[in-house]
Amino acid sequence: MALTPKSILRRARHCIQVEGDALAETATGLGKEFVATAQAVDAVLQRGGKLIFSGVGKSAHIAQKLAGTFNSTGATSAFLDATQALHGDLGLCREGDLAILLSNSGQTEVLQLLPALKRLGVGIVAFTSRPDSDLAKNADHHLYYRVPKEACPLALAPTASTTAALALGDALAMVLLEARGLTRDDFALYHPAGNLGALLLKVRDLMRTGERLPVMPETCTTQEAIMAMTKAKTGSVALVSARNGKLTGILTDGDFRRSALTGPDFLHQPVANFMTRSPKTIRDDALAVEALRVFELHKIDDLIVLNASGKPVGLIDGQDLPKLKIV
Repeated sequence: MALTPKSILRRARHCIQVEGDALAETATGLGKEFVATAQAVDAVLQRGGKLIFSGVGKSAHIAQKLAGTFNSTGATSAFLDATQALHGDLGLCREGDLAILLSNSGQTEVLQLLPALKRLGVGIVAFTSRPDSDLAKNADHHLYYRVPKEACPLALAPTASTTAALALGDALAMVLLEARGLTRDDFALYHPAGNLGALLLKVRDLMRTGERLPVMPETCTTQEAIMAMTKAKTGSVALVSARNGKLTGILTDGDFRRSALTGPDFLHQPVANFMTRSPKTIRDDALAVEALRVFELHKIDDLIVLNASGKPVGLIDGQDLPKLKIV
């Protein structure tokens, strides 16, 4: 049949609709077995066990993706190649682990894993569209997805079934994520590279502290402030109240150059005469991207980081941001 714009869009929309129907049926069909499975998985993770995902064919690809999803949420998981498992890779498994075996029909070669897994004391979750299959009948728990039909016109290529299986696995992962109280900070910890890790970094994760954070009382001389900046190898120094330690101002390289124009004795004058009062600051619990926005809006070189009490606890140098892949 010739491909025309009309036929292309008709077939594409039909495919998406069929897969959407499978998702709707699967969501509607969730019940007590899903609840029992979620509780069983949570119990294994609470005991320090791991999840082992396996399947053959297209199910293997879904299993790999789900193992990655669970790992990214802090639930220790691994993918087990069903064939290699029978030739030594079962060493991955330990008593108390839980194997989630994926098979649309429940009658594939993944059945060969059952005796060995049971002998090792590994729990079994059947992940299939056939509750009457051998896989389902021999499992401890069953995750069942409903597929009225495949989107393939030949009813051969896995389409709606793989979509439904993936969505059901994602649903399980998100239920457990919420139950275990995973935070954005936790998620960032498991995604240190790439845009995702950068977006979730907190200011406290990248600020300079300790000897790299020069802090001086506002009563010090300009010379003392400059010496503190030089020692810390920064372009600014945070100035604080001698009474309560809260930030009162900042002296930058630019402030220093301007102070030199006031006369030869500027180094011995109080730094308070030349510092910038009410400088731009950011809280240590803010997202790193918020710091980036402050730099972009105000065209500054350094940003003082404050804690909840208004005291300086860190410094962000604008030159650090490219190294941290924030920009």
